Amino acid sequence: MAWVAVQPALAQKSGAPKITPQPSVSDWDIGAPNTSPSPAPSSKARSSTAAPTPPASVQGLPPAVEDADPSSTAEPVVQPVPVREPLMNWPVADAQALLTTIQGIKSEGLFAKDYQPEALKAAIAQGPGPALDQVASRSFAWLIEDLRDGRTPVPARVQWFAVDPDQDKMPTATIMEQALASHDVAGVVASLAPTHPDYAVLKQALADTPEAQAARKSLIRVNMDRWRWLAHDLGEVYLITNVPEFQLRLTVKNRNIRTYKTVVGKPGRTATPQLAETVSAVVFNPTWTVPQSIVKGEGLGAKVMANPGWAKAAGYKGTRAENGMITVVQQPGKNNALGLMKIDMPNPHAIYLHDTPQKQYFNSEVRAFSHGCIRTERAVELGMTMAILGAQMPADQAADLSRAGVYQKVAMTRTFPVYITYMTMARSIDGELKKFADIYGRDTPVLASFAAPREAKTTQRASEEPIIQLDNPL
Repeated sequence: MAWVAVQPALAQKSGAPKITPQPSVSDWDIGAPNTSPSPAPSSKARSSTAAPTPPASVQGLPPAVEDADPSSTAEPVVQPVPVREPLMNWPVADAQALLTTIQGIKSEGLFAKDYQPEALKAAIAQGPGPALDQVASRSFAWLIEDLRDGRTPVPARVQWFAVDPDQDKMPTATIMEQALASHDVAGVVASLAPTHPDYAVLKQALADTPEAQAARKSLIRVNMDRWRWLAHDLGEVYLITNVPEFQLRLTVKNRNIRTYKTVVGKPGRTATPQLAETVSAVVFNPTWTVPQSIVKGEGLGAKVMANPGWAKAAGYKGTRAENGMITVVQQPGKNNALGLMKIDMPNPHAIYLHDTPQKQYFNSEVRAFSHGCIRTERAVELGMTMAILGAQMPADQAADLSRAGVYQKVAMTRTFPVYITYMTMARSIDGELKKFADIYGRDTPVLASFAAPREAKTTQRASEEPIIQLDNPL
């Protein structure tokens, strides 16, 4: 999707958006993705059970447009190196506009001191020339990096593996060129704010919170920054789950169409990581290959091989390789650990959305019981909706597949992003801004980074923590 937002003279957002009830599926209006090109830069840089029945109206959606190959996502750099900032010619008027923008940047949850306003003021006083070019380019680049990518250093983003594509789609030099060509520094800076409505709600809350409530203001800033860690535009249709809220949303044009309770990973080694992935397929009546930690470590393999009658009744099928290794696959059925539906979203963490036979956990207030994967309430309904939206499958066919009792994989012809986020202050599904428990303790390092001086950006794009593959829904 083109960054049409980075243009001068954009209208400013005013206050929190009005909260509206969830629309029915008949209200959905899903069009083709925006493919308009960004404006060309002009300045010159110097360097660079029975299945539920889905609403029939889902079938009336416009034709799908196949998305870009999800495998094209940039890989994080193994050994991060410092980012080189562009250097450009700065007229005094544009530098003064930058200074004014920096002095008011606290409204975006950032700190003016991070962008050296005093040095910029002194350079402006000296007039145009190399000194002003250097100071203004540096201050603007730092400001853009923080607004576009987040102020928090990547090492402080615990288990954050959602690679943000924004610096590839709109490089710092391009943004600076647009600001200087249009002579609208403030407008270009304002256009970089995340488009998700929660960001505007948090921004308004920050403005409304008295200075005396320092802890609340700090928490608001942290969660505003977390929106910057994601893509500027999340897409037209996507799934997004907020782990501490234990909720999943199906979202169309930033409006919640459906919401589902979730069960997420237990704190510790099985905590759910934060990801930005793509739905590639929906699997009805999935099988489950039992991990060796259970097959061998808990003795399930030996039990299955020694008790074929029990294994068949329990839905397990075991095979022994020539080297003696036992593989156990749980067959489709109501007792399958994945339930009756699984959403494939290929990722190295083996994390996905799925059904569960253990529905009782959805009644708990704190729902952190899994081995990392996300168990989803009314999962068959969600899977059918994805099949209808993503594979243009008729509703009755999707219902038949879900009830068939045999493994059925429905590949997506229109893919959808899935965002697994971690927001400790956000709008709840009822539309109210709320604070959520920091169940994994991930606020602490982000708060500490905001209390410390700004760190120079590096090429690191995601956490370098080890990837833990548990692939265990139990």
